Amino acid sequence: MLTNVTFTVEPLLLRKAREKAVQERKVLNVLFREWITGYVRQGRDGKYRDLMKKLSYASPGKKFTREELNER
Repeated sequence: MLTNVTFTVEPLLLRKAREKAVQERKVLNVLFREWITGYVRQGRDGKYRDLMKKLSYASPGKKFTREELNER
């Protein structure tokens, strides 16, 4: 279920946003949902990137074959 949200925005900015959305063949509702999803994920993605930087020193030492990767 979706929830309605109300924003206050300058009329000129809204008009330009609508025009750009039309050029991209989207509507502002879809663009807002994409933006808010990315905004929420930002923190998680940042933590993941930080962890990967900390672990960047780790290396398997060689490239494994498909058979080696599938060994149990």
